[in-house]
Amino acid sequence: MGLLCVPIPFSKTIGFFVYLVAALSDWLDGYIARRCDLVSTFGRFMDALTDKIFMIGLFISILVLGVMPRWTLFFVLVIMGREFFITGLRLVASSRGIVLGAERIGKIKTVMQTVTVGLFLSSQMIRSDLPFFPHWFERMIYGAALITFGIAFILTVLSGGYYIHRYRDLFDDRDSKGVGGCDF
Repeated sequence: MGLLCVPIPFSKTIGFFVYLVAALSDWLDGYIARRCDLVSTFGRFMDALTDKIFMIGLFISILVLGVMPRWTLFFVLVIMGREFFITGLRLVASSRGIVLGAERIGKIKTVMQTVTVGLFLSSQMIRSDLPFFPHWFERMIYGAALITFGIAFILTVLSGGYYIHRYRDLFDDRDSKGVGGCDF
């Protein structure tokens, strides 16, 4: 994100490729862990947490830098709220000895969020560093970024609802001692 701010030639292109390496290394890490049977409870939790920190940080950064339109603020806040909520749900589950792995819809959501950021960054790269591309091409990429952002937002809300529904029993704090109940 810092490379989007500096007036150095091709800084946005370098930033785009740094982003690609980060996104691909996240995928590769998970692939290697599954392929080599190196999956751990800690790794599953931390992978999900770092994905959330990565995406929230990117969305906030590109919003603040004016890459995303200001009207997307509400949607970014909803995405943040969902991510924090699901992280809290994972912590509650963990305290009960339950590991909530990533669900299919959550994985698709993450892919769409990743593609969204990549498209926004590539539109900036084309606008700033690759003037030989026609203006309409950069606008088309930017439009695709807005569309994928909308899809990512919808998937974010749907996956949040899915987690709430599937793990609704975790919201019940009552145990056999009556904690959380009323003893009149």
